[in-house]
Amino acid sequence: MKAILKKKTGTVTVLSFDMGEALPSKISPFDNLIQIIDGEAEVIINEESNTIETGHVIIIPAHTRNVVKANKRFKMMSI
Repeated sequence: MKAILKKKTGTVTVLSFDMGEALPSKISPFDNLIQIIDGEAEVIINEESNTIETGHVIIIPAHTRNVVKANKRFKMMSI
């Protein structure tokens, strides 16, 4: 994980995951835009699973429970 920008109003972070890794379930106070740089990720928002691949973007709305899982290796940018 590499934090590129960290402020009270939000962050820009680049992360990489190996197969089987996941971010813990969380709720963020602001919207979160995730772009997959390489590979494929499973993003679960309020128990709804979404599979996103290289180049795709998903927005996780503020105040929603979410989990990011690696069913395959992937790299992502989180804004």
